[in-house]
Amino acid sequence: VTPDSFSDGGVLNDSYEQATKRALEMVDEGADIIDIGGESTRPGATPVELDEELRRTIPVIEKIRQESDIPISIDTRNSLVARAAVEAGADIVNDVSGGTHDEGMFRTVSELKVPIVIMHMRGTPETNDDVVEDVGNVLKVQSKLAEQAGIPRWLQVLDPGIGFAKELEGNLELLRKYNILRELVDDAPLLLGTSRKGFIGRISGEKIASNRDYGTIASCIAAICSPKTKAKASCDILRVHNVKATK
Repeated sequence: VTPDSFSDGGVLNDSYEQATKRALEMVDEGADIIDIGGESTRPGATPVELDEELRRTIPVIEKIRQESDIPISIDTRNSLVARAAVEAGADIVNDVSGGTHDEGMFRTVSELKVPIVIMHMRGTPETNDDVVEDVGNVLKVQSKLAEQAGIPRWLQVLDPGIGFAKELEGNLELLRKYNILRELVDDAPLLLGTSRKGFIGRISGEKIASNRDYGTIASCIAAICSPKTKAKASCDILRVHNVKATK
């Protein structure tokens, strides 16, 4: 529900009813979780004031919860928004900063006793020769900090942040080695969020984000079909725009 997201910015931010309707359509299409965010995380996006982020997200969460018991995820870097969202009916906190933006995030999620998605995000592109090892190590550190704050590992999902401040080859390397990443983070659950990202456009030549669903589906298949680890499959959750096509 933002005016400037890279794929559907401005489409759903003007009407809480319209945003709720689209969320319920996604449920009908097979979504298992609805992710609601009020701040764009695209490169160069302007940070949103807390009051505005709350204004954009809380009414939508409340309306969805009135209509459905679908699990709702709040996509936010701010602990105050996370708390307000859970109190409004959200079930999961999805922090694209991995707990690095707001030092109170892990403590807040611990108090709320809800699951958290911890994403790897950097302000500059990766320069490490082994991006998989680098991302895995950072995620393990943040996961440990979350655990120390009182969030047990079974309430944590890790996201390598494909498409966030990583070079094209780094994104592809992560996709190719999702199973290795899974082992590096000690078989913690992994989320994949490649949907309509810029690196898919670079490969396919498709400049319009909403036309990148074929590439999105291919990237999802690549992660899912990555060889299984000893304990589990390589990927557990797919975060996508087009649920019906991906299903």
